[in-house]
Amino acid sequence: MKHRTLGAAVAIAALAWVTTAATPALANQEQPGGTSTVTALAPPNIDVAAVQGHLAQFQSFANSGGGNRRAGGSGYTQSVAYVKAKLQAAGYTVVEQRCTSCTYVSNNLIADWPGGDANQTIMFGAHLDGVSAGPGINDNASGSGALLENALQLAARKPTMTKHVRFAWWTDEEQGLNGSRFYVNQLPAAQRSAIKAYYNFDMVASRNAGYFINNINTAAAAPLREYWNSLNLQPEENTEGAGRSDDASFQRAGIPSSGYATGASYRKTSAQAAKWGGTSGGAYDACYHSSCDTTSNINATALDRASDGIAYTIWKQAVSDAPVNDFSLSLSPTSGSVAVGGTGTFTVNTQTTSGAAQSVALTATGQPGGVSVAFSPATVQSGASSTATVSVGSSVSNGTYPITVRGTGSVAKTATYNLTVTGGGGNDFSLSLNPASGTVAVGNSGTFTVNTATTAGSPQNVALSATGLPSGVTVSFDPSTVQSGSSSTATVSVGSSAVNGTYTITVVGTGASARTATYSLTVTGGGGPGGCDGVPAWSDTASYVPDDMVSHAGHKWKSTWYSAGAEPGAPGSWAVWQDQGAC
Repeated sequence: MKHRTLGAAVAIAALAWVTTAATPALANQEQPGGTSTVTALAPPNIDVAAVQGHLAQFQSFANSGGGNRRAGGSGYTQSVAYVKAKLQAAGYTVVEQRCTSCTYVSNNLIADWPGGDANQTIMFGAHLDGVSAGPGINDNASGSGALLENALQLAARKPTMTKHVRFAWWTDEEQGLNGSRFYVNQLPAAQRSAIKAYYNFDMVASRNAGYFINNINTAAAAPLREYWNSLNLQPEENTEGAGRSDDASFQRAGIPSSGYATGASYRKTSAQAAKWGGTSGGAYDACYHSSCDTTSNINATALDRASDGIAYTIWKQAVSDAPVNDFSLSLSPTSGSVAVGGTGTFTVNTQTTSGAAQSVALTATGQPGGVSVAFSPATVQSGASSTATVSVGSSVSNGTYPITVRGTGSVAKTATYNLTVTGGGGNDFSLSLNPASGTVAVGNSGTFTVNTATTAGSPQNVALSATGLPSGVTVSFDPSTVQSGSSSTATVSVGSSAVNGTYTITVVGTGASARTATYSLTVTGGGGPGGCDGVPAWSDTASYVPDDMVSHAGHKWKSTWYSAGAEPGAPGSWAVWQDQGAC
């Protein structure tokens, strides 16, 4: 949460907005130690330990980023990369939005969950940056981590969506709500009007916690209020945070807004201590905007209550309570060997996982020429099984082939059967990497081993190459061609222009056929897109004038003269560039 500034108070009119008509039963979600008399329904119980795991990651990014996660700094950039990778792996559509008007030019992160009416969008946000004085774990890794785990649990459950849900992690909030203001201001009118409510979570784990809700008496706040009232918390209006966090950017645009907070530097009254516990007269967060705002500055109970309240609000506002018809599909066994001219069988098992049983049509794809797969029966009711018969013709070459079995009902499910063909001709090989992932800092290099093995026939020459390399990254192989059964050392070199992030590199081995394996490369030490600490990377084709700032070779440089092609740090360019220190 940003500092309060004089004249910042903005009078917000009461915003009339209708929530879903029915009030579902609340979930009994609090961890042991809390009380609730309500019954369980759809919303998940958010595991506070999982949220704290995200906070530990944010702490590590602050530790490696100079002790803070200030917008534009490496601690912030690593935080963005971490959240983005988690969301993309879960199936979100994720966009980094460059805030060009921010004090520290850096990126917002916007994530959309597929489904729901895009003209009825419910948005949930938290600022991801902190102040330069400390790691910013309560302010505001707590809100960011609670939001991230809720997004992951929504993706894991894949419920039927009645409205569209969008999550956002804002930059440059501490400098004046700049990231969220930039986002709202650039929205076309139709997209702005499509956002029916915005929920903000800023400092939700204060050690001496209070329980506050923004605009507590509005319709938008109703689900947040319902959940905390179910825990007998008797929440109050968030007067301390009024106009001081990103919900203000949406309120000013006429978008109904609310959110949770547990307090900053204001002090707890005796009446609040009587109903919430804690220390009367003490600040809600004695480490607010300080170096002691670490993972030790977290109230796990408050964090849990806020996380579960977010889940309740997501389900209340955007999720259907009706069960979805769904099924699972599995194979037994998942692999087998069949000799040329022979047949083999495996079982396809289905199970109704929610809703009613349904018809599932079975097909197979990916089998090589000369191999056929037949199912008996070809259509089953979910909960039943089918026998798959694999027939291998005389022309099939030895090797291992993945076959995809697909079950199509109201949705489609797949499973993979690995068929090994024996007794035929042909040479084949396998390719694997050890390790399959690694981290390399800008300006450095790392290695991994490419292993090959002859899986059929005779050994063969395998030429190695790599694709999918991000800008500034190269991969070389020693040797670049191996005999199957041998290994090669791959060297990953990360240049000064590389951008922090996690990238998937595909290693290709080409012999009589091609085999691939993927290597996950994490680049660190390079700051945000285009350079470090939000400073653009130097380009040998650009023209520079006095006072231009660039980043190069892990340092920031200030231009002292007119130049083009003069590399910062090179012996001949000492009079052109002035070293401003490491990123």
